[in-house]
Amino acid sequence: MKRNEKHLVNFAQLLRIIGLLMMFEAMFMVFPMLTCLYYGESDWLPFAASAAVTGGIGALLMTRIRPRTGHMGKRDGFLLTALVWIIFSMFGMLPFLTCSLPVSVSDAFFEAMSGFTTTGASVLDNVTGMSHGILLWRALMQWIGGMGIILFTLAVVPMLNHSGGMQMFNAEVTGITHDKIRPRISQTAKSLWMIYLLLTVILITLLWLGPMDLFDSVCHAFGAISTGGFSTESLNIVSYHSVYVKVVLTVFMFLGGVNFGLIFKTVSGNFTALRRNDVLRAYVTAIFLFYILFVISIVCRGQVHSWQDVTINPVFQIVSTMTSTGYSSANYENWGSFVLSLMFIMMFSGACAGSTSGGAKIDRLLFLFKNCRNEVYRCIHSNSVLSVRINGNIVNSDLVNKVIAFLCIYMLLVVAGGLVLSALDVPLIDSFFSAFSCVSNTGLGAGITGYGSSYEILPDAGKWVLSLLMLIGRLEIFTMLVLFTPAFWRKY
Repeated sequence: MKRNEKHLVNFAQLLRIIGLLMMFEAMFMVFPMLTCLYYGESDWLPFAASAAVTGGIGALLMTRIRPRTGHMGKRDGFLLTALVWIIFSMFGMLPFLTCSLPVSVSDAFFEAMSGFTTTGASVLDNVTGMSHGILLWRALMQWIGGMGIILFTLAVVPMLNHSGGMQMFNAEVTGITHDKIRPRISQTAKSLWMIYLLLTVILITLLWLGPMDLFDSVCHAFGAISTGGFSTESLNIVSYHSVYVKVVLTVFMFLGGVNFGLIFKTVSGNFTALRRNDVLRAYVTAIFLFYILFVISIVCRGQVHSWQDVTINPVFQIVSTMTSTGYSSANYENWGSFVLSLMFIMMFSGACAGSTSGGAKIDRLLFLFKNCRNEVYRCIHSNSVLSVRINGNIVNSDLVNKVIAFLCIYMLLVVAGGLVLSALDVPLIDSFFSAFSCVSNTGLGAGITGYGSSYEILPDAGKWVLSLLMLIGRLEIFTMLVLFTPAFWRKY
């Protein structure tokens, strides 16, 4: 190998790994195909064809491409992560194009990207009219994307532990820092996926014990634990009229918003990490404060029609919004503009880093708050030497600067997305709310895309813009933006 080759992007190895991942995607397509066969639906053929095309191309990439080296650096990790999410969405949209109720290319790609990024924004007006296979595929996309496509591969293909595994892990896993909970990346990935799988199985069982049948239980469990929010009903959770369903989903959406590494440590008996976690305390405190404000607004607007309107419904909506799940237990738009404003804040904050939730993450807001408090204190005591402490540890100033840069870029993306949508004749409020909803991977709508509606009403160009925002939001900005810098492609 030449001296500078290690600094070049290893395209051959990237394509080979993408081929492997495409074969995994084809394998997942078999489940909705079998579901269609079980229910006697004709959509089994589109899934069979989609699986054949996806798996066939993946197999060709795996067998025909022979990289000279398996080495992968940081740049390879960034590029591979971005490409995988785009390619998965491109092939994941095939069933939507060829099913019994086909949609346009723009709608199909939007739906697939929304699924894999766990945004939960949908262009399907008549969800209940879709086949069981399509509904399961929507849920499966969210479940795969919730913990991460790359992380799944690291869990089942240990050899990648020696081929850029750490770079891929850092590029995909949400959060500020990426601590390994096990000595090797592949072991960490397996542990996280085992917790994820265990919570999913428990949730399916609990929902099945209630008013949902097994199919709906599986789909809603996939949507809740991944904090994605796709439902098998057009009116979402409202359709079930069940307090039991709301309570169970609230608990597991909350868990979906907790750092899975922290859950693993707690399950392993490390309760000290749980007690000392500042971010988890902030997460619980924020939910409590928002609940108080929600109840005040609901009461003042005279929207109290039953005990649920001041108990489970606001708690459900708060947890659903903060975790970016996007399920609805009631028509929240009737609760007033103040509640919508609070939801805007919750969409921005998100839940904990290292979870399946979207948003900027409470961790970063905690960094920002403590840093601002220090700066205010320095205005009076200019010679003071203060530091930001999280979980009892001093945070490096470079990390604080990175957090501030992230939050600034995050808001600029929302503004840019809102401006582009408004230029496409989307109403002003709807433009910015939709852009914010997609960057934060929440999927909630307001106005024309609000309760009981879908994103289908938006122009095709707007759907592509929002698809890009969903991807940037899921990969937490820097993984995508670094690809557009000249330095990334420069040979040195």
